[in-house]
Amino acid sequence: MNAKVKLVIAMLIFGSIGIFVRTIDMPSGILALVRGSIGTVFLWLAGIAMKRKISSKAIKKNFKLLMFSGVAIGANWICLFEAYRYTTISVATLCYYLSPVFVILVSPIFLKEKLTAVKGGCVMLSLLGMMLVVDVFNGGYGNGSGIKGIAFGIMAALLYASVVIMNKFLKEIEPIDMTVSQLGIASVVLLPYILLTGSGSKVTINGSTLLLLLLLGIVNTGIAYLLYFSSLKDLSGQTAALFSYIDPVTAILLSALLFQEKMSVPQVLGAVLILGSTVVSELIENRKQASSGQVV
Repeated sequence: MNAKVKLVIAMLIFGSIGIFVRTIDMPSGILALVRGSIGTVFLWLAGIAMKRKISSKAIKKNFKLLMFSGVAIGANWICLFEAYRYTTISVATLCYYLSPVFVILVSPIFLKEKLTAVKGGCVMLSLLGMMLVVDVFNGGYGNGSGIKGIAFGIMAALLYASVVIMNKFLKEIEPIDMTVSQLGIASVVLLPYILLTGSGSKVTINGSTLLLLLLLGIVNTGIAYLLYFSSLKDLSGQTAALFSYIDPVTAILLSALLFQEKMSVPQVLGAVLILGSTVVSELIENRKQASSGQVV
């Protein structure tokens, strides 16, 4: 299968996750646990089928960072899934896509990267876009529930940004080894969280729910990550960065088609500012890495 086709399919699958969360009537912690555990097992079995062993040496070498990033991924999923429940899929997705902005802001501290004028401009445009999405200029977005959803979305973005920063410090580890480790750790951490919060007592599973859970774990996580990582080795960083925005666009379109979630004109403008500014920032970063001889 062509690398670009693989990446497009992966992004389309990732963009559908909000539909699963809205459809499956289960606590966010349970959904995150199911996604992580089934995804881990699937990727591990896929590695065996492809005669590719998980490198225990690489995992041991990076264990501390993998553990912290795995915990952050589990918390990130819970916050994102809660955002989907309390606000529209479109608004939750746009809040989540502020994560590149947070990475840019903390990069001078943790990665010693210079905050250029262009990157600073992208940050300002993204924040302006967020204010339009939240409808700050007209007194605020929605009701208390909507505000709660926005808060969860922004928290998910912060957690994902922390994962991106931590992954920069991982050494000599393949992407699929990193993902299997992080998903597995996230699942292990989520189990006591579910037991402590009593989320498991609220679960009722029937045939259709079981099918959706399997799709969430196998298709939306396992297959999507497998397609994503197998495509990256044959694509430039710029192509991957551009194609990654199929994910939020898919989420916004599906929410409009399936749940009749509408966006106002200011919110559409805000979406363009958020996604457009992050695209520009990523393209500039990938171009800089390519010119310096770094692998992108």
